[in-house]
Amino acid sequence: MKFDLISEEKFKYVEQGEGEVVLLLHGLFGALSNFSVLIEHFSKNYKVVIPMLPLYELPREEISVMALKNFIVDFVEYKQLEKLNLVGNSLGGHIALLFCLHHAEKVSSLTLTGSSGLYESALGDGFPRRGDYDYISKKTQEVFFNPDVATKELIDEVFDTVNDRRKAMNVVLTAKSAIRQNMETHLHKLTMPSLLIWGKEDKVTPAFVGEKFDQLLPNSELHLLNNCGHAPMMELPETFNRILDNFLLNVTK
Repeated sequence: MKFDLISEEKFKYVEQGEGEVVLLLHGLFGALSNFSVLIEHFSKNYKVVIPMLPLYELPREEISVMALKNFIVDFVEYKQLEKLNLVGNSLGGHIALLFCLHHAEKVSSLTLTGSSGLYESALGDGFPRRGDYDYISKKTQEVFFNPDVATKELIDEVFDTVNDRRKAMNVVLTAKSAIRQNMETHLHKLTMPSLLIWGKEDKVTPAFVGEKFDQLLPNSELHLLNNCGHAPMMELPETFNRILDNFLLNVTK
């Protein structure tokens, strides 16, 4: 399913469906194709909105997780969105946490999947070698339990980013900012209903990270998925959608 990317002011975003808002925040490598099944499923009953994070547009001196959070604040105000059901994967989960911390009044629920904010091994043993497609393909496949989930489109996206010096530096700076912006001492303040969907074989934010989030968030439920890595919405989309569906039904009824 192909989705139209809307460009308005400084924002680029996808918007599908009507109803309560499901605001999806993507990670460092957040191609829309990663979320196509989720968008198609939830846009039948919700307004699904995906703002594209300005990962490569921010000036180097401004790059931080907090700057990305502020961008989402501006987007929410521009779109006049209320009662948000935030869904964040990886870095997007970290941004969602910061948004909830500073703007809880706008949030109905929070869903994290493979989120940074407590611990992450986002770059593994170093940023992938530039120009080595086979190596980058292998590193991308390692994000998933099933390496076949790493499509050529996704591998090409990572390869292109790594081989663009400016983009690669922005990714590194963003990842370092995420490590510095640890959320552990703040999570007790986030009292909204929270759903945690984690892959048991996640190598980037291992399963114990999801368990730690569950311990620290006051109103959370955790689902650990077998045979699943860092992106459950891609590897096990039907299971992911079913869990999120049930959660949202309880939150929005």
